[in-house]
Amino acid sequence: MFETATPRQAATTGLLAFIPVIVYGVTHSLFASGVTAVNLVIIFSSLYIAMSPVDTGHGHDHAGDANGTAS
Repeated sequence: MFETATPRQAATTGLLAFIPVIVYGVTHSLFASGVTAVNLVIIFSSLYIAMSPVDTGHGHDHAGDANGTAS
């Protein structure tokens, strides 16, 4: 089941972490819940960007050899 999930789908499941944040914010501290929510947004955004597909044309010249130096 989890073996077929793409990295972006796995990162999206991280949004489930907002459920305990909401529960904590309602039952305890709204300020702490807000700080935690901001942290979750930063973490989720970072994972989403890190796991997004890379464009093939990224401006590098591939005329060099295997170690990256020009021949």
